[in-house]
Amino acid sequence: MQTTNRRAPHKTARVTFAGTSAVAALAAVSTALTTLAAAPAQASAPAQVSAPAQAQRGELPAPTGSRPVGFASLHLVDEDRRDPWNPEADRRELMVSLWYPAEKATGRAAPYLTEEESRAVLKNYEVDPEALVGVRTHARAGAPAAAGRRPLVVMSPGFSFPRHTLTSLAEDFASRGYLVAAVEHTYESVATTFPDGRTTSCLACVKGQDHAKVAGSRVKDVSFVLDELLGGRWGERIDRSRIAMVGHSIGGYAASQAVIADRRIKAGANLDGTYRLTKPVKRPFLLIGAADSHTPGGTDESWKAAWRKLTGWKRWVTVKGADHSSFVDYAVLRSQLGLPSQKLDGARALEITRAHLAGFLDRHLLGKHTEVKDYPEVSVHDPGK
Repeated sequence: MQTTNRRAPHKTARVTFAGTSAVAALAAVSTALTTLAAAPAQASAPAQVSAPAQAQRGELPAPTGSRPVGFASLHLVDEDRRDPWNPEADRRELMVSLWYPAEKATGRAAPYLTEEESRAVLKNYEVDPEALVGVRTHARAGAPAAAGRRPLVVMSPGFSFPRHTLTSLAEDFASRGYLVAAVEHTYESVATTFPDGRTTSCLACVKGQDHAKVAGSRVKDVSFVLDELLGGRWGERIDRSRIAMVGHSIGGYAASQAVIADRRIKAGANLDGTYRLTKPVKRPFLLIGAADSHTPGGTDESWKAAWRKLTGWKRWVTVKGADHSSFVDYAVLRSQLGLPSQKLDGARALEITRAHLAGFLDRHLLGKHTEVKDYPEVSVHDPGK
């Protein structure tokens, strides 16, 4: 693939292409947050949970599309923006994972978490602290990208969740023909390992955190990532007229703000995230959440409050038996590690999420109808009727 060095005119940035094998982390993770347990949509400190000491190696469900999937990792540096969480950092550094349709499945399986990231995630659990290092993925690191321009899906993880918790969804999108970019919002994840071995902690994970501030910062992160992708070596692989954003938890809140702030983003989806709108969202927007919290009249009233401000195409879906972490990799990994999980089978939860997101993205980015089968666990709501 040809490499280009273009940059957005209003940004100065440095890009590093990280290696496909994780660099041994040198810095200790200082945060005590854990993200595997089911938690409220924007909780800052999930509770400690005891679990069996032994666990099998985790494995993610195989993608459902026909294309082999490649994987790459980017280290992006915004020299024009101070970090919003670390007062000592005069620039914003981000790690971004890419999944894409590959010519063929060559190379090693894509990595999951580094040792330091796994230890931070599992710190409060009685399991092997490095159990998430060897999670089996299906993408191939460094596999040659298939020819042609692809629609782009930008992804934003939950608060304190590493970006790799979106792997099951990202691999599935890529197997269906999409290029996917998952953004690690530095200091908002329980741990982030950089190519030089540094591992940062979650400085933003404090009690009473301003969620609107977090979402607003993520919108800036995403716009910068889009600048870099479209203006860099991946620009020739992206159909810039077909870009969507999918976010989990507070990442869903950020998606609702990004479709307003960045005209390049044509559609958005929120996976079980509390969110608030001060302006209307005129572009297609999908809501998928756990039934207990997000059915109208449930514990999270923000969806009903924001519903009338979604003035374009919209859909509100809930899944019975799901919890907050059922829409990402933890749907299957928790039970594999012997940790408490949602009532609904994890593979089933991800199947439902993948299917509804695929139908949404195909419809609004490709203009294509993709049949989504009826799942008895799923309900569709319209409180305006």
